[in-house]
Amino acid sequence: MMDILLYIALGYLLLTTIILLLNKSDFQPLPEVGAQYLKRQAPSVSICIPARNEEQNIKKCLNAAIKQNYPNVHTYVLDDRSEDQTAKIIEALAHEYPDQITAISGQPKPNDWLGKPWACQQLADASEGDILLFADADTWMEPNTVTKTIRTMGRDVLDLLTLWPNQQLKSFWEKMVIPLIYQALFTHLPVRYVHHPPKWLPPFLRKPLAPLFTAACGQFMTFKRTAYDNIGGHHSVKNRVLDDVALAREIKRSGFTMNMYNGQNSVKCRMYRSHSELWHGLRKNFFAGFGFNLSFFVFTGFLHFISYIFPILLLPFLSWSFPLTWTLMLAILATLLIYFQRFYINSWFHWNRFFALFHPLGIAWYQLLGLQVMKDFSSAEGAYWKGREL
Repeated sequence: MMDILLYIALGYLLLTTIILLLNKSDFQPLPEVGAQYLKRQAPSVSICIPARNEEQNIKKCLNAAIKQNYPNVHTYVLDDRSEDQTAKIIEALAHEYPDQITAISGQPKPNDWLGKPWACQQLADASEGDILLFADADTWMEPNTVTKTIRTMGRDVLDLLTLWPNQQLKSFWEKMVIPLIYQALFTHLPVRYVHHPPKWLPPFLRKPLAPLFTAACGQFMTFKRTAYDNIGGHHSVKNRVLDDVALAREIKRSGFTMNMYNGQNSVKCRMYRSHSELWHGLRKNFFAGFGFNLSFFVFTGFLHFISYIFPILLLPFLSWSFPLTWTLMLAILATLLIYFQRFYINSWFHWNRFFALFHPLGIAWYQLLGLQVMKDFSSAEGAYWKGREL
């Protein structure tokens, strides 16, 4: 039985490692743009920023937005009924830069909407640009980010472009846990299929299965307004916890085009500033990422346990064996792949590689989070975020 579990772990790790290596070449940054581009084409861009209780981030976010070197851009920021100083900071900046910032006071959330989709829909309705760029309040862009984004959308003929930001990791648990989000993404989703469906699929299956090969990061999503309106905007995902992924799937389902890019040199983000924020922030999203499918959720948790923890736990009990047993060899190979993946991810995204040594601790953290989410599900306990129930 032990060998069977190790064979499963080793097969899973080999497959996910291959996907990871392929993604390194496919997941590209936005290309630089020549100075002449802006003279030829500059569609109007509306930067839309929803903000709720973001007093620590919103000033930095807005200052970066108004420093964009793109000639035809305006920033709309919505205070989503914040309980801290967010509204005052927004009002002060909008007063200082009236030609660049429009401040919006969020309306009460309807009962059948979640908070962020409702805020984003209000921003879309208030804005006027041909391009809608939704950015979270805890992100900040480099001055040429909008220019590179618009150029890439035109070059690659995209209706939706999403960037995965350069995540700023400061605390111990940020360094332990956040990289696992990127590892899960880039070891499971072949990036090349986000833009074009697999050629090995029969043609009649490519469009219906296209939404399966989809990921998006709500921290930075840019839509052509025509495509956004065509899918119903945030109305179409008004009660979806992972509204970013749901929007991307609606884009694919409707026959529009999208792609995702490495935002390391374009946009930075610090999602969470404490372990409590980290726990509750991922707690609200974790089960939604599995489509609220309990069987799939439990199966994946078990698969990750036997793939990322079980081989390492076995090593102390098997290492006394001499000569080497086949079981020990399997456990060693699996452990080497585990650490290869984590070191590779940390090196790729320029995170501290020292923390890769504690990789099993991060996996165990997610296992505990999974148990918490299952408890929430069984007790029908609602999730809270930013002081408001989802």
